[in-house]
Amino acid sequence: MEQILVLSTGGTFDKTYDLLTGHLHFKKSFVPSILTLGRSTLDTEAQTIFLKDSLDIVAKDRESIVKAIENASHNRVVITHGTDSIAETATFLESYSLGKTIVLTGAMIPYSFGASDALFNLGSALAFAQILSSGVYVAMNGKYYKAGTVKKNRSTGYFEAK
Repeated sequence: MEQILVLSTGGTFDKTYDLLTGHLHFKKSFVPSILTLGRSTLDTEAQTIFLKDSLDIVAKDRESIVKAIENASHNRVVITHGTDSIAETATFLESYSLGKTIVLTGAMIPYSFGASDALFNLGSALAFAQILSSGVYVAMNGKYYKAGTVKKNRSTGYFEAK
C-alpha cells in the first residue's frame, strides 16, 4: 500500500486546555500520538501546515493546503481540520481538481481531553483514504461524504448529507 500523507491544520482535534487561563489553545499536532496509540501499521507521513481554529481559516490558509497537496508526491491525503468549516474547505479543495484521494476529518472533543472522537475519526479517514477513488471527501462518525454534499448539524453535533 502506498504511503498516506496526513496534514494537520488544527481544529478541536489538536486543542489543549490551559489550566492557568481556562482557554483552549494549540501547542502541537496530536496526529503522531494518535497513530501510535491506535497501533497503526500504515505507512504514513505526518506534516503540520498550521494549527488554527477552523472559524479563523481564510482563503490564504486554504490555498496553503492546496499547495501542500500539489507539492506532495502522495496520491492519498488525510487532513485533520476543525469541524466548523470543514465542509467549506472540502468544497474549496474540490474546485482545484487535484487528482488525488483527499479525506478531511475532525473531532468534536479534543484528543487531549481523553474521551475524544479523534481516534475513531482519524482511523476511519485513513481507511477511507485507502479505498475511495480520487476526489475530496469529509469523514466523520464512521461515514464519508463527497465534498459539497455534507453539512454539520449544529443541533445534534453530527454530520449529515445536505
